[in-house]
Amino acid sequence: MKRLFISLLLGSILLPASTNAAEWLGYVSGQFRGFLEDPLDPRQHNTYLSAAAEPEFYHSWDDINQSFNAKLFYRIDQYDDNRTHGDIRELSWTGVFDYFEVRAGISKVFWGVAETQHLVDIINQTDLVENVDGEDKLGQPMVKLSTEQDWGIIDFFVLPGFRERTFPGVEGRPRPNVVIDTDSDAIYDFSSGQDHVDLAVRYSHYIGEWEFGLSYFSGIGREPSDFVPTAFDASGQPTVVVPVYSLINQAGIDGQAFFGDWTWKLEAINTEFRSGARKGSHNFQSVFGFEYTWVGFTGAVSDLGFVVEYHYSDRNKRETIFDNDLATALRYVMNDAQSTEVLFGFLTDAETYTISSFIEASTRLGESWVLEGELRTYSGTEEGRPLFSYRFDNFAQVDLAYYF
Repeated sequence: MKRLFISLLLGSILLPASTNAAEWLGYVSGQFRGFLEDPLDPRQHNTYLSAAAEPEFYHSWDDINQSFNAKLFYRIDQYDDNRTHGDIRELSWTGVFDYFEVRAGISKVFWGVAETQHLVDIINQTDLVENVDGEDKLGQPMVKLSTEQDWGIIDFFVLPGFRERTFPGVEGRPRPNVVIDTDSDAIYDFSSGQDHVDLAVRYSHYIGEWEFGLSYFSGIGREPSDFVPTAFDASGQPTVVVPVYSLINQAGIDGQAFFGDWTWKLEAINTEFRSGARKGSHNFQSVFGFEYTWVGFTGAVSDLGFVVEYHYSDRNKRETIFDNDLATALRYVMNDAQSTEVLFGFLTDAETYTISSFIEASTRLGESWVLEGELRTYSGTEEGRPLFSYRFDNFAQVDLAYYF
């Protein structure tokens, strides 16, 4: 990684001044995470400190028709060896031609419109050690070919080099009560294994106030399809498991419609398993809802948004928390010089009445500093459901980042 930084720096220095459009940016941050209850596992802790850095280098030439982008990430965690990790978030070249755009290298692509779950977002693997919300992603090797026409945009993807999901280690928290072993080789229930080349395509367009996307993915599912126990306690219960990955086909649709202060959103996927014990089976998942924005809340410049989303899935209830759930949230945007925002919400299971709540807030301090706070709690968890492992993992988190 150090050699890569030096190479980028030398490259930017040696570029001719007339063509040099190089730019360095990024951030360094410190994080404190504190838990409100003692852990279930005595190997875990109540407080965690960590530090992270994400430098980025960008350079464009040929009248901005070609560009190079590199973004590297590294975090050091006080206790969790799995959370002490690095990743190449971006290392790609992009070329824009008459009717096509080509991107090659390692990159990140986002699909989706919903607030509380991104069902269609399957190109990049989830970096789960960063946060339980699943928003952080690993860089994915890819070749992307895009064309934009009057009738819409089509993106084609060739995705070599599968990235396995990250999971917290033995001392990490929050984590499931069973440790997910990422040091041992993961299990692939098909012959090509991690060397399989995935393919994907997406068509997107807008008609008036409507935006929509249709996507299709064929390759290794980003979420493990199963876990195989490798260690047990005295009573025979698993204590360590290894993830299993399967081949899937996933068809997805996402869209949103804008009507004044209302935004209606939909994401839905149908997943077919092509290998392993689930071969030939299908799963359907969807999230549908709206966001209403009260512009000029209380007569001032601030806005208040109301978010409501319903989640449905026919998957096994032991596998997902989004099977029959209602998400409600308030988004407060001050529209001040500090870009202060607060998002507060609940995810309520319609069957068990389990409630997962969250508060996310951020504000700028001066020109270069950003302060972020987060609180997550779990109540009414039911044994045998995914959130039961987190019943004592209510936590608060503070991040202070310096951007350059």
